[in-house]
Amino acid sequence: MLFSGSLKLSVNKSMNILIAPDSFKESLSASAVAQAIRSGFAEIFPDANYVCLPMADGGEGTTASLVAATKGELYTSEVMGPLGEKVTASWGILGNQHSAIIETAEAGGLHLVPKCRRNPLLTTSFGTGELIKAALDHGVKHIILGLGGSATNDAGAGLLQALGAKLLDRDKQPLSVGGGGLSELHSIDISELDPRLAGVKFAAACDVNNPLTGPAGASYTYAVQKGATPEMVAQLDKNLAHFAEIIFQTNGCSVSQVSGAGAAGGIGAVLLAFFNAELKPGIEIVLDAVDINRYLATTDLLITGEGRIDSQSIYGKTPVGVARRAKDFDCQVLAIAGCVSDDADVVYEEGIDAMFSIVRGVVSLESALADAEVNLQHCARNIAKVWLLGAQIRR
Repeated sequence: MLFSGSLKLSVNKSMNILIAPDSFKESLSASAVAQAIRSGFAEIFPDANYVCLPMADGGEGTTASLVAATKGELYTSEVMGPLGEKVTASWGILGNQHSAIIETAEAGGLHLVPKCRRNPLLTTSFGTGELIKAALDHGVKHIILGLGGSATNDAGAGLLQALGAKLLDRDKQPLSVGGGGLSELHSIDISELDPRLAGVKFAAACDVNNPLTGPAGASYTYAVQKGATPEMVAQLDKNLAHFAEIIFQTNGCSVSQVSGAGAAGGIGAVLLAFFNAELKPGIEIVLDAVDINRYLATTDLLITGEGRIDSQSIYGKTPVGVARRAKDFDCQVLAIAGCVSDDADVVYEEGIDAMFSIVRGVVSLESALADAEVNLQHCARNIAKVWLLGAQIRR
């Protein structure tokens, strides 16, 4: 149990409590975490006004969180997987009925490729383009793409192909899909790109800020985990540089060194070049999509959290992103985590007033994951008791 020096305790029967956590990975969804916290807190403050807003930072679980938070609807579509096979991918439409949320990992995720078959020379983002088409079929005018967890390194070339663009070699023949084929690219014909795209605003939720090419680019940073050998990495980076050059020749857009262009194997680059997408930290896009400011305007206490809080949490993770936004409204912020590391104190400078770990004693990882819901409720209840006691003492 850790506190910063700025925590102020107050309580009244009509206290407005906003609960906005991320998921506890491998254990509970963000929605389940929020409900468990509410259940524990409500034992002590049954008359408080509670709002649960499941959160995410653009990675895994973003679709489910946004759909739940906005009372939207989940859909599934059969699309091309990263190795050309058919996969069933989930995506969603938010409660406003004109915004779609798509995670690139649903159609092209690393989890869809067995380790023995991982090869970013072959994997394609074509299925993500098909999911965009499915969203267009529903008439959406705003598409949020969660970039992360991909098995691809084709800079979104497959996505472009799925939406009607033609990637041609010197003989004006279509390229094969995958990052390896980009070495043969000679021209990009976007004359048959789906015309509905012109009326759609794209937002890309990035979980990294890597450029497309170079030592810190998509290939050198992430291709190894996608199955690339050192020789493949060099070839992939060369291919992406060539792709960036052809993009520049096509529409004058320079994408090779833009921060975030290397996200999801370079899909960020295509989104910038052809869809004028806004690349932002995922948590910022999620906060805006659920219109969290509307709730923060009347919030007395915000409770957030995720599976682990550590020094890396300040780099775009949900609890800190939520806390930063909450401080614009002078809200008190508590964070609950499965684990709070020794170096986590840096989050106090980012708006979190107190942090709590839900683990009760020394337990195995298996037990911690299995008992997360009960431990969350118990922790939230104890926090509420301390909150009440502190307010009584201050009186």
